[in-house]
Amino acid sequence: MDDAAPGAAGETREHVHEGAPERLDRVLARAFPDLSRARVQDLIGDGQARIDGRAAASASTKVPDGARLTLVVPPPLPAEPLPEAIPLVVVHEDADLVVIDKPAGLVVHPAAGHETGTLVNALLAHCGESLSGIGGVRRPGIVHRLDKDTSGLLVVAKNDAAHKALAAQFADHGRTGPLEREYVALVWGVPSRPHGTIEAAIGRGSVNREKMAVVPAERGREAITHWQLEETYLGADGAPLAARIRCALETGRTHQIRVHMAHIGHPLLGDGVYGAGFRTKAARLSEEARAALEALDRQALHAAVLGFAHPASGETMSFESDLPRDLARLVAALEAG
Repeated sequence: MDDAAPGAAGETREHVHEGAPERLDRVLARAFPDLSRARVQDLIGDGQARIDGRAAASASTKVPDGARLTLVVPPPLPAEPLPEAIPLVVVHEDADLVVIDKPAGLVVHPAAGHETGTLVNALLAHCGESLSGIGGVRRPGIVHRLDKDTSGLLVVAKNDAAHKALAAQFADHGRTGPLEREYVALVWGVPSRPHGTIEAAIGRGSVNREKMAVVPAERGREAITHWQLEETYLGADGAPLAARIRCALETGRTHQIRVHMAHIGHPLLGDGVYGAGFRTKAARLSEEARAALEALDRQALHAAVLGFAHPASGETMSFESDLPRDLARLVAALEAG
């Protein structure tokens, strides 16, 4: 029997355990799947769980067969970041999630140097009371991120259950589900093959800890990028100079596409971090393409396709985003030669 009684002091839930003795946190996380196990453990630590009317000592306490469990879930605390009325392009929204087409220049999450003006601040204002407690705080659930200067599609959870389900899909990297992430990248040089897979671990660079790098497997995290050549662009001299690549992620590491493409000798146009050594190639662009690249002022990367299973219904959802104006201008200039 499971009951929930919402009230000003929070929500009181009850569950009767049936079966062999088992850890309290496991029993409660299974009984109330909208709460993550970490959230359940926090609540137990805060004294919000009882076994047959007595306060539970710890998350590891064994629950006997027939024990009546009570769990109090307090109302969500206000989010620490403040809501800000920042315009957003909302591609889809329902009670569980929101899909955003993020512009370049927008940081996803508040951090040192970017405490305000982020996507989280914007979502707090946009979603308002439709956000429920994620980890006990009224906030949007970030399950994946895009770099500040990468544009494109991003899904964000609006409640703890959706956050838990979406996070599991991203952790699985789509190997057993419909998760799909494709990016359009403009790179220097033209690969010698029409498609390929880059499988190289990524970790912090040994010289510059602010940069990511391809590192030995034991020092980094598994990273797999599948790429396909879509278009070849000639320079002002008529020789191949750049290419349009479509990248599909099998993992989601920090700066993965930028690091992997640089690793195989094809860094992204406009990438001042991983493609600094290729800046002189801009001199071979046509005047129009050179002006478009200078105006871009960011890496030429766009999250164009995003697919996943809806966390509540299980329905496969798929979204596509056209190139934003700055990238479309650069592509047109490259095509013109």
